[in-house]
Amino acid sequence: MRAIWTTLAAVAVTLPTMAMAADDASSPTASLTLEQRLEQAEQRIRVLERKLELADETATASVKSAPVVKAAPAGISIAAADSGTVIKLRGNLAVDGRFFFDQNTPQTADTFLLRRARPYIEGTVGSIYDFRFMPDFGGGRAVVQDAYVNARFKPWFAVQAGKFKGPVGLERLQPDQYNRFLELGFPSALLPNRDLGVQISGTVLSGALTYSAGYFDGTSDGASTDANTTADLDNDGKRDWEGRVFALPFVNSDNFALRGLGVGVGASYVNSTGAATSSATAVTTTSLLSGYKTPGQQSLFSYRGDTASTPTINEATIADGVRRRVTPQIYYYLGPVGLLGEYAEVTQQVRRQIDATTVRHATLQHSAWQVSASWFLTGEEAAYSSYTPSSTFQPGKPGTGAWELVARYQSISFDPEAFTGGSASFANGTTSAQGARAVGLGVNWYLNQNFKWQFDYELTRYDGGATHGDRPDERAALTRFSLVF
Repeated sequence: MRAIWTTLAAVAVTLPTMAMAADDASSPTASLTLEQRLEQAEQRIRVLERKLELADETATASVKSAPVVKAAPAGISIAAADSGTVIKLRGNLAVDGRFFFDQNTPQTADTFLLRRARPYIEGTVGSIYDFRFMPDFGGGRAVVQDAYVNARFKPWFAVQAGKFKGPVGLERLQPDQYNRFLELGFPSALLPNRDLGVQISGTVLSGALTYSAGYFDGTSDGASTDANTTADLDNDGKRDWEGRVFALPFVNSDNFALRGLGVGVGASYVNSTGAATSSATAVTTTSLLSGYKTPGQQSLFSYRGDTASTPTINEATIADGVRRRVTPQIYYYLGPVGLLGEYAEVTQQVRRQIDATTVRHATLQHSAWQVSASWFLTGEEAAYSSYTPSSTFQPGKPGTGAWELVARYQSISFDPEAFTGGSASFANGTTSAQGARAVGLGVNWYLNQNFKWQFDYELTRYDGGATHGDRPDERAALTRFSLVF
């Protein structure tokens, strides 16, 4: 195009000059030789060429500096031309249904509910500074699930501050859209969820080893800081240490069958004491202890609250000292098959005021474990935190989406000492189970990269938990329609 414009410019400049010189002998160019007139024309052509070059440079610079806007399965993003700054608009929506087929669960437990409604924004500024802000309007309340910044100074050293998932549990840390069951397993009930604090983390040995260690406000078992006495604030001035080491020992191996193996361990520690105060007019309890739920989200175990007939005594069981958690964990993925295993143990010192002169103390130890398996019937590659359907489902078009079968066995046990002492016990054995075992079967249908339908059937059997003998079995059918983008 430039050659064409140059030729046309030469013609446009030369012909009028020669014509005018022929028609007017008095013209200033009449006395010029043909060579001189050609030289003037070349100068004008060079000026025009430079103007064209400047226009090209301006257009190129404009294109290079223009932001890039994308709408993809991973969300709507706006990125700077150099990709150093990226802002993503994303969402997580889950609608659940719970239905029970047993003689123990009340009919009022059968329900549909909005489990998650999380519009959020995340991104990167300056190439290495990540952020996320994710509120949640599910469950009839409004809370902040995530709100953090993360500075990735080196692959082996990053600093993150704010509210996010504590670096402890394996299934807890798995992104929601990759959880194989609607409800997390019993081990996650003993481990912290989202916590407020600061952590350092990194990856070393070419991705074979990751570590995380943090200092947090602390949460009770299975809970987030929004469940604290004052939401997202520390309860008692003490902080939790939380950390995790996870290895992919064969991630760089030539043996493909071993690359999907991951093993690790997480832990937390705090020395913390709750409060149980009372007066003639008011009773205040900050127990720093949690209750635990069944796979159908019904009450499984709870510590005793205040039931004192004397208003000046608060009989509630409260935390009284050290709480330690430890959780060895493993997963293995090969082709369409995946396995995940996790064990969790929490050691908790507790105290209960029985009467004006009697105080009971104990160190309780609760534990839980699970093994789950998954299998993509349609042949997709299974992984801990990713999947890509080999086809998508649209009525009237080819493709079935991805179909996955899942199975899980899990168990939880509560320290027998929690139930000793009759009415002076730390937990009521007629309403709280001493343990439970659950078998779960399910099918997951990934219609596309973003939309998933799940159906789980959970059978739970108990040790104790009734006035006489064992609580009747829980039989629950759970379903979820979820959209994550």
